[in-house]
Amino acid sequence: MKQQIELAIPPEEINLPEILSDKCSQYLKIDRKKITAVIPVKKSIDARSRNIVFRILVDVYVDQEPEEKSNSIIYNPINGNKKIVIVGFGPGGMFAALKLIELGIKPIIVERGKDVQSRRRDIKAIQQEHIVNPDSNYCFGEGGAGAYSDGKLYTRATKRGDVKKIMDVLIQHGADPEIAVESHPHIGSNRLPKIVTAIRQTIIDNGGEIYFNSKVDEFILKENKIVGVRTDSGLEIFGDAVILAAGHSARDIFYLLHKQKIKIDPKPFAMGVRIEHPQALINEIRYHTKNKNPNLPSAVYSLVTEVQDRGVYSFCMCPGGIIVPAATSPGEIVVNGMSVSKRNSPFANSGFVVEVTKQEWSKYEKYQPFAALMLQEELERKAFELANHTQRAPAQRVTDFVTGKLSSSLPKCSYIPGLTSASLDKELPSFISSRLRKALFNFDKKMHGYYTEDAVLVGVETRTSSPIRIPRDKETLMHTEISGLFPCGEGAGYAGGIVSAAIDGENCAAAVSKFIQ
Repeated sequence: MKQQIELAIPPEEINLPEILSDKCSQYLKIDRKKITAVIPVKKSIDARSRNIVFRILVDVYVDQEPEEKSNSIIYNPINGNKKIVIVGFGPGGMFAALKLIELGIKPIIVERGKDVQSRRRDIKAIQQEHIVNPDSNYCFGEGGAGAYSDGKLYTRATKRGDVKKIMDVLIQHGADPEIAVESHPHIGSNRLPKIVTAIRQTIIDNGGEIYFNSKVDEFILKENKIVGVRTDSGLEIFGDAVILAAGHSARDIFYLLHKQKIKIDPKPFAMGVRIEHPQALINEIRYHTKNKNPNLPSAVYSLVTEVQDRGVYSFCMCPGGIIVPAATSPGEIVVNGMSVSKRNSPFANSGFVVEVTKQEWSKYEKYQPFAALMLQEELERKAFELANHTQRAPAQRVTDFVTGKLSSSLPKCSYIPGLTSASLDKELPSFISSRLRKALFNFDKKMHGYYTEDAVLVGVETRTSSPIRIPRDKETLMHTEISGLFPCGEGAGYAGGIVSAAIDGENCAAAVSKFIQ
């Protein structure tokens, strides 16, 4: 007999041997010896009261052995002659390639950046030498932006595709099986590169091709059909269709599409800053005590409010994390957040951003379809100027931001290039700064102590999502005007994280398969 039950386990008991079997025995009022297996299905932390517990949904097998089944995908070498060009090797491109191999179709991947291990040197250069390589950085290269900026796998895109399959594929390639159980799964930037490397090997072993350091500088069109791409080295790569999964920061791709008269549109997004607190403070607020149980992880939060008809919210919260420099071109500052798998940094950071709509980018209206993108660029260049043309990001204490005072000193911060004291309250566009100021008090009502002089705002967080959407048909997922072009993932405006981009990659691959039949 199999039953599914939910257990509530205090933190001090969570690591005790056989605790799940013991709790199941008590819950079902049966002899523990009759329980043959307890398999966790979902695990979360309930911190709504001072009596914090882990809530674990489990399948309990009584007098019955669980079915043996493998969740691994079997990939077979490609033996057909159909081939698809994939531009970009982030989550969208990777999972599109894997899905194509499942379908017996050859993927040919074109990636402007380096392989995931080689990217480390360029990331170190921006952190320590303030040098930005426009083709290899936190956003560009094998694995995409997620490879070195956290590896969070939480998604709300459960209706778009099979989230469980995405987790299973990641586990198959080296991720901890716990990600299939955790309510907010996370891999960590220290572990994700090995998983990315393993996925690449699966693609190559089964007949896929990957070209690194290959920047697309032309889409090869015949009338209104795309037949391939040309790279900056002059290499022409042809295919039966093209999946465009270039990422939310691939501005050159947006400009190239427009140059070749391929329709793109401006899209609402969000901008603001990173906010960083001591992790101990966030733990105290969330767990209702200064003495966090060591079995509890670094506490997380998610906050949202509305100020003057615009959403203001926390974004990509990184418990026990660090703030990282995510610029993709010289002359700009962009910040993002990440955590390693243990999430053991003494800091907690999150994006703290305001919705940006057509009203906010109206002054750039004559530059359509790049009005939203130009507003984004303007803020990043201003941040670079405030930082005296370095990557030492402009920053201000939260309390000084509210009172309009230049910070005479700044709290300790995880951001490796360092900080420059600046009046963000004056330098940010007023539609952002005024809403952030009011949102801080709204957030403090939800998390008393959130508004504190020990917190710092670091500018600027501008790459929450793409400011451009590449239009596609809802049914076919193909571009509305160009046959054979399948916009995919975050850069096309159809995803918002690793899992949703991976799902979109799979969906685009399935759509391509139908198209080329």
